[in-house]
Amino acid sequence: MFDVIVIGGGAAGLSAAQVLGRQRRSTLVLDAGQPRNAPSDGVHMFLSRDGFSPAELLRVGRDELSGYETVRLETARVAAVSGELDDFRVELADGRVERARRLVLATGQVDEPWDIPGLAERFGKCVFHCPFCHGYETTGKTLAVLGRDVPQVMLGLYVADRFGRDVVVLTDGAHELPAEALARLDKAGIPVRTDRVERVAGELDAVEVHLAGGEVVRREALFHRAPTRQGAPFAADLGCEILDDGCVRVDEFQATTVPGVSAAGDLARLPVLPDALTLVSQAAADGVRAAVWLEQGLFRAGLAGTEQA
Repeated sequence: MFDVIVIGGGAAGLSAAQVLGRQRRSTLVLDAGQPRNAPSDGVHMFLSRDGFSPAELLRVGRDELSGYETVRLETARVAAVSGELDDFRVELADGRVERARRLVLATGQVDEPWDIPGLAERFGKCVFHCPFCHGYETTGKTLAVLGRDVPQVMLGLYVADRFGRDVVVLTDGAHELPAEALARLDKAGIPVRTDRVERVAGELDAVEVHLAGGEVVRREALFHRAPTRQGAPFAADLGCEILDDGCVRVDEFQATTVPGVSAAGDLARLPVLPDALTLVSQAAADGVRAAVWLEQGLFRAGLAGTEQA
């Protein structure tokens, strides 16, 4: 039985495993090899790693983990998770079952761009989800924001304020925006196109958005806050509380509502926060925090067992 099984080998999972390895905890990391940020050309806001390719960051992380003899890293798909504190069972797709006293869920979220031809293929390349992650690189460019509801549409105000004054909002057929939102966009000089989007073409610095009315909106980059879903069902399967937006509820220690199960990265958030942060640096910090407090819990449990003996 492992002390901890970490499901997910992104920044959150690898960071958790590194902490546990340094405390000589037997740790198994299971990773399906499908990171959310794989399409991106670079990781940003990670001190000393700004601009690193996501694949290179993970390669370096895996290499570092190889130096810890108590950590085992496997490329494997998890089929099911069950159990309880001190006896969790993780069933792999090949039929094997691994057991652990504690779990760290770091399976992330999956972006689901709208079903518009050409949109998903360009996600992370010239269609960007997060202005914190990619906004700086769009400074001075002509921009479009694709969104149907108020939070998505109001992203136009933000990118116009931070990165470029020439911004167009595309609502893909949504006509029922509140008058107040439209007034704020108009005051900022941001035009709104309500025609349905038929397809997206082109590349960075030459994006073409084809509208149903025949207009082609030519921009250098496009922002689209795509809907997301959990990358795996394991938190729900274990009975962890899920917040209204689909994120796993965690506390200040990255602990879920199920004893012995922690969650790290963008699949989880504190209930006081309005949204899960999608930053790689934040995911790494979550992994470290989860592992530190799991380690402390394991240590205290061991002390209690010694006293009882």
